[in-house]
Amino acid sequence: MSNLSSRLYNLGEGVRIALDAIIGNKVRAGLTILGVAVGVFVVVVISAAVHGINMSVAKDFESTGPTTFFVTRYPIVFEACDGTDDTCAWLRNPPISWGEVETLSRLENAAAVGVRMDWRGSYKYKDKSLPSAGIEAYTSNWALFGAPEMQPGGRVFTEQEVRGAARVVVLNTTAAERLFGESDPLDKNIAIDQVQFRVIGVYKDNASFLSGGDSPKGVMPVTTLQRSLNVRRSDMGLVVKPRDGVARDVMIDDVTAAMRASRGLRPSQESNFAIITQDKLLETYDAIFGMFFLVMIALSAVGLIVGGVGVVAIMMISVTERTREIGVRKALGATRATILFQFLVEAVTLTGIGALIGLAFGWGAAYLLRSTTPIEASIPPLAALAALGASAVTGVLFGMIPAARASKLDPVESLRHE
Repeated sequence: MSNLSSRLYNLGEGVRIALDAIIGNKVRAGLTILGVAVGVFVVVVISAAVHGINMSVAKDFESTGPTTFFVTRYPIVFEACDGTDDTCAWLRNPPISWGEVETLSRLENAAAVGVRMDWRGSYKYKDKSLPSAGIEAYTSNWALFGAPEMQPGGRVFTEQEVRGAARVVVLNTTAAERLFGESDPLDKNIAIDQVQFRVIGVYKDNASFLSGGDSPKGVMPVTTLQRSLNVRRSDMGLVVKPRDGVARDVMIDDVTAAMRASRGLRPSQESNFAIITQDKLLETYDAIFGMFFLVMIALSAVGLIVGGVGVVAIMMISVTERTREIGVRKALGATRATILFQFLVEAVTLTGIGALIGLAFGWGAAYLLRSTTPIEASIPPLAALAALGASAVTGVLFGMIPAARASKLDPVESLRHE
């Protein structure tokens, strides 16, 4: 019990001395704390952002349904492409045709097959304008792939409007507010790329990271986008939703067989289209953000190293200034282990203060991110513990050199030190 009391006393003494050192050497201690705080801040903010993005991605996938998948002209690839068939034969894939849309729609296991295209354009209403806002285009079954929450009085476009390429548009709430303010946008005309469109509805966008957040956008019939805004069919992609009870892989086999038959591909030929599942999208997302996360962790490590170098500097100075004190303590019976422990406690106290400051600012940044963006940033408890643990390890690793030097001082020579 006395050994435990001694340890607790030495711990408290080390913390007190570290605080005195901070007060006595504000600049040196401040730089050390700043380095550690920046490193911890980066770890915490990036962890909060990635955690929020993960939740947003999961929400997006959940809204479209776990069995929904996509048929596209090109696959998702990251390999280098020099334009030859050896590296990127997929560049020669033909665009998806309306005949193929009809073919897939007739499949027995298909609940819905829809077309989606993405574009950007300028929006204008009287003196209000959006120089570059999103344009999404769908077939009339748009709502089946994630029903939008329409505001009262509005509606989605009909099959007849899609077939006739009617110039109608449904705005999200952000676009409606920026163009119309407090006035009612329904049945008013706006110019999109200088072409007149009638607003038939306003929907509340489920703002998320993948959907582009709460940026302004409009949704129109895909035929209208192609004919009125002259967007090529080559950018057309399909969304496929199987019937209830039909496994996704079964539906994928059906779609693959139908597409290959439609294109007259022989068994020995590779498919000249791509089927992208949510698993593939998640894998791509993980690859991109995994690298991003590693880069940010490396940057935060630089901050911790800077803080660690500061720990070495300030502790070495502390050892020199307190050489006589160390000699007195050794003469009174303090062991090398006691001296080593005390200086390590001082080093960990310095880095711990930096970690707490970085954690506090990280929490504030995560709250700001959550309040001003669609990213539901939140700090996982494990990330907070990891940040505090990293600061403690930094203190121990970089504090070991000056602590070892202090513990090895000769008591007789230390007492002679001026």
